[in-house]
Parts: sequence; C-alpha cells; structure tokens
Amino acid sequence: MLSITELNKTYPNGTQALNNVNLEIGKGMFGLLGPNGAGKSTLMRTIATLQNADNGHIVFDGIDVFDAPDELRKVLGYLPQDFGVYPKVSAEMMLNHIAKIKGIQHKGDRAAYVADLLNKVNLYKFRKRNLGDYSGGMRQRFGIAQALIGNPKLIIVDEPTAGLDPLERNRFHNLLSELGEDAVVILSTHIVDDVVNLCTNMAVFNEGSVVVQGHPQELSNTLNGKVYRKNISKEETEKYQSEYTVLSTYLRSGNFNINVYSDDHPGEGFEPVANDLEDFYFYSINQPQTV
Repeated sequence: MLSITELNKTYPNGTQALNNVNLEIGKGMFGLLGPNGAGKSTLMRTIATLQNADNGHIVFDGIDVFDAPDELRKVLGYLPQDFGVYPKVSAEMMLNHIAKIKGIQHKGDRAAYVADLLNKVNLYKFRKRNLGDYSGGMRQRFGIAQALIGNPKLIIVDEPTAGLDPLERNRFHNLLSELGEDAVVILSTHIVDDVVNLCTNMAVFNEGSVVVQGHPQELSNTLNGKVYRKNISKEETEKYQSEYTVLSTYLRSGNFNINVYSDDHPGEGFEPVANDLEDFYFYSINQPQTV
C-alpha cells in the first residue's frame, strides 16, 4: 500500500505544484489522469525520491519515503516522462549494467534475465544497436525495460505510451496488466483510453490537487443521463460555451460536434449520448467542486 498524506510543494517561482495531496493506492493498476502541467510529474518525482516536498508524508509498505529513500529505491521501478541515454552504449550492455547494480551478480543469470526483458519490450533483435541510434518509440521501450529490472514492488510510469505506435501500445498495456498482479503500478497520463483499458482505480489530478478518486466506471456513471451531443458550426462554439457546460468539441465524419453536461434536456437539436470516462474527465477538471 502506498499512502500519501497532506503533500505540498511550491517552487521558488511561486508555482504550487502540489496542493494538499492525499491518496491511498493499493496493489494493481492505478491511473493518475490529468492535463499537461497539472503537477503529475512533480508528484511522480516526489514519490520516486528525486525531489522533496515542502511538507507531508509518503509511506510505502512501512517505508517512510522521505526518511529512508534508499530503502524505497530497492523496490522501485521508475520510467520518467523524459530520460536520457548513453548514446554509444547498446541496449543489451546498458540493461546488463543496471541488472548488475540491482543485484543480479551471476553472469549467466543476468544474460538470460536481460534477454527476457528485451523480448518483453520487443527490442531483442535490436539489442546490439547503440541507444543513440534508437527511434523515439524504441527509446521509450528501452525505458520500460530498465524500469522493470529487479522485479520492483512499486512501479511508476509517467506518460509511458508517448511515442509508441498502436501495436506497441497494446503490447505495453498487456505487460503493465501482468505487473499489476504483484505490484503497485502508478500510470500517470493524460490519455483517457490508457486508464480505461488498464486501471481498476484512478484519480483525476488538476492544478496540483486530487479532484476525485474512484473506480473509472463508477466515476463515469455519475454523469449517466446528463451528457448531450449536438452538431453545430464551428463559428457557434463560443456562443454555446457561454450558454452551456461544454465538455468537449470534436469532429465526427467531418461534422463539428459538442458534448455538453446538463441536468435537464438542453433544448432543440441536442440528443442524449452514452457518456464515457472522457466526458467525466472533462467535467471534473472544469467543475471539481460539484463532482
């Protein structure tokens, strides 16, 4: 269990990145869903012992993260949103080095372990290629592999599907699902589908605060019968935004549409639609006080 209590962080420029964050996260896949700039990466770096909070507490399975960061690092796997690589070192060599640091000392065992990791992230046939020659998606897959070394009990992945094509994204989803059976896995993302496909628990995070936490489907169900769609011209967008709680605007089959939230039928031309987690997400980050 990961417990986060009254966590706060304000940067020297006055930006409050974390505002009284409280979360309880058990074993399995947990989605932290929020827009870019919401403070998700700050929270992930703080949990991963890469920066300190101004105040508050983080405890994982009895380990006080601030008092004993080295103990947490022994059971932590972390894939940051942005990470560097040694460009003249091969993926196989780098993973072998990290595995040795993580305590896998026997050369044969380490080679087999690294080969298995490379197969899991579909990089085995590129294992001899230097990391500097990897594409963006390949580097992301390498980052996933290094985060899994040592069978960590707490795994943090920050925007992990960025740069992955649909096939590799599905492969990564399957891998994360397996890991969630034996570990606490935190998936920080702004992609709603990642949370829908993977997570049994989630929180919406915005402006440094937890807006709401719960099961994705249960949260989505709170808007049942309150989401309506209408086909409009793009020029009418501002007018509708001033009159309705607009959740989203989007193109469908070349037509411009809006989804709005309303307790009652909003009027002519609107039709009720089956809401989904994306509707709830847009509603919650714009109307957090009423969720």
